[in-house]
This record gives sequence, C-alpha cells and structure tokens, in this order.
Amino acid sequence: MSAALALLRRDLARLLPGTQGGGTLLPLLFFLAVAMLYPFAIGPNPTLLAGTGGGVIWVAALLAAILPLDRLFAPDLEAGMFDQWALRGLSEELVVTVRLIAHWLSFGPFVMLAALPASALVGIDGATLRVVELGLLAGTPGLAAIGIIIAAVTVGLRGGGAALAGLLVIPLAVPLLIFGAGALSTGGEGGLALTAAISLVLVAMAPFAGGAAIRAAREG
Repeated sequence: MSAALALLRRDLARLLPGTQGGGTLLPLLFFLAVAMLYPFAIGPNPTLLAGTGGGVIWVAALLAAILPLDRLFAPDLEAGMFDQWALRGLSEELVVTVRLIAHWLSFGPFVMLAALPASALVGIDGATLRVVELGLLAGTPGLAAIGIIIAAVTVGLRGGGAALAGLLVIPLAVPLLIFGAGALSTGGEGGLALTAAISLVLVAMAPFAGGAAIRAAREG
C-alpha cells in the first residue's frame, strides 16, 4: 500500500497541471481555447450556441484527455522503470491502476472546473451546466481509462506512436460522447446512467488491458 501511495505521489508530481515534475496547463488551456473559439466559428446566435455548447464542452474534454498520452508510459519504459518496479514486486497492473488515477486527477477535476467559465462562453444555462458537470464526473474516468489503454498499447511504437494513440482514442470514446452529450437533450438521467456504466466498465478493464500491453512491450 505504501509503495502504491508513493507511486501515486510521483505520478501526480509529473502529471498535475503546473507541477515542477513536468505537468503543464496545456490540456486546461486547450479546453478553454476551444470554448472561446467556438462562438466565433458558428456566429453569435444564442439559441444555436445554447443548443450545441454542451456537446462542444464534451469534445473539448476528450481532446484535453488526449494531450498527455505520450507522457503516460513512454518515459518510464525507456528509463527501465517498469523493470525496477517488477523487481520490487509491483505488477504492471498495479502501476497502470495508479497511473489511471493520476491521469484522471490531472485533467478530470480541472475540466469540470473549466466548464464553469466555458458554459458562459458558449451560452448554456444553469440547468444544462448541471447535466454537463454530472456527465463529466461520470464520463471523464472512462476517457482517462481509454487513454491509459491506448497509451499502453502504443508505448512500444516509435515515431508516430503519439499520433496513432490520439487517432485510436477518438473512435473508442464515441459511446461516452454520445450518451454524455445526449443526456443534455433527454433530461439527463438515462444518458448519465449509461455514461457512468460505460465509464465503470472501461475503468475496470484498463488495469488488465494496460498491464498486459506494458508487459508485452517490456519483455519484447
């Protein structure tokens, strides 16, 4: 347990926005940039903005989750850290679980916080914002899990691995986006429940799928 907590502290120091270990504000700034530019792209129609703004926030959240993928596993694999952790009795599944928690903490709560000013920029009301925030709370762990799985699968690739990871995440995240953004037009409860269910399944799968991929890359 102490080893896992120490690993979590290390990962948070590397991934949290603004931390000395290399985390940046880029995903958060990117999220806000999308929200700021969207009204200029479609025009000042308040009805259109209010009707589509929640979906734009979801797309921006997905893109914010994609940005750190190249830093999740590649530096540790190249430095031989997974071999050292294996010698200390830490399985790849445990490391991936801790990395999943750190990855979500590095963008999920900040995206939910940034959704407050973003909602004003895209013109959505308080009731819609409530559904958006609940959807992000339910769905961003799933986005983090997808990112973890894809980052682990592509960690052994050279050159275009980061670009491929981003391309693979987008189609896999479509169900979360459909139900998360769809909750805005159906009143919330059904879409949010499906979003949470999909997210829970992805979070449960991520340690095993990611651990197997990391083990194959380490032993290969």
